[in-house]
Amino acid sequence: MILSAKRKRLEARDIAARLHVAAVRQSRCPMLYRSMGASDTVEGRFELLTLHVVLLLDRLKAQPDLRQALFDTYVSYLDGALREMGVGDLAVPKRMKALAAAFYGRARAFEEAFVALPDETQLRDVLARTILCGQAGADVEPLTAYTAGARDRLAGIGLDRLFLGDVIWSAAQ
Repeated sequence: MILSAKRKRLEARDIAARLHVAAVRQSRCPMLYRSMGASDTVEGRFELLTLHVVLLLDRLKAQPDLRQALFDTYVSYLDGALREMGVGDLAVPKRMKALAAAFYGRARAFEEAFVALPDETQLRDVLARTILCGQAGADVEPLTAYTAGARDRLAGIGLDRLFLGDVIWSAAQ
């Protein structure tokens, strides 16, 4: 019984790692920066990675162990990224606490926006506030269509395929 539980945790970590790689890869897609107005900064990259992780977490609602493993992988990645950027060991916990608070706020806002779909008003507002950093006059429609479409595509991917990290985010893939 104990071995089985350990094997499940290891399997969840492996799947989470594949899904996280897919989220990181997509969050670096030039189209999101060039065509959709995301800011190519540390903050902009954090926002896009968070969006893609939240989309995966939304898809995995019925998989609590996997959701937790994906969140843990995301947090570990952020910790490593801070250290690579030269944030000192004493400052990392404070920064991680701020990033965790930001993540939870965004996750809650996106969850509420997803519940409201097909009305995209809340989704537009969240995307404008986070990924577009409240830029006056920024066109949020392409990013809104991308996000809603990515959520729909994820819902259509079978778990076996998803667990392999085979994620299709947009119609252009």
